[in-house]
Amino acid sequence: MSDLDPKSEQILLELSRNGRVSNIELAERVGLSPSACLRRVQEMERRGIIKGYRAILDRAALGSGFVAYIGVGLRDHSKASQEAFERSISRAPQVRECHNTTGTIEYLLRVECADLPAYKLFHTDILGAMPQVSSITSYVVMGSPKDQRA
Repeated sequence: MSDLDPKSEQILLELSRNGRVSNIELAERVGLSPSACLRRVQEMERRGIIKGYRAILDRAALGSGFVAYIGVGLRDHSKASQEAFERSISRAPQVRECHNTTGTIEYLLRVECADLPAYKLFHTDILGAMPQVSSITSYVVMGSPKDQRA
């Protein structure tokens, strides 16, 4: 981690576990006074180390419990092709994450849908219809024994 001391790293660990923890509780957990803890948190926010706080949603309870990772290869490796793909994919609500990668594919997507038929519709009518796409490889998530995305 950048130039953070162990106390600041401990604060980040606690906040990554529970971003709604009160400053008083956080200070107790990391062994600082509330004012010192708050100063550190505010400084990390100011520096952009802490970019925000999120709620972790239960996608299955929301009706989108089908998860797949998709490797996407592009027909053309130009900047224009990548930008067009990224614009299109940003409009697809099923795509929760999009990562430009190195290796045999250009993009890795995390897709969440209600079920397999909804995924098939996304795969065929949205992703498969994009003119930039040359290959699609799907990996359906069967379980997530460790998931620390915040």
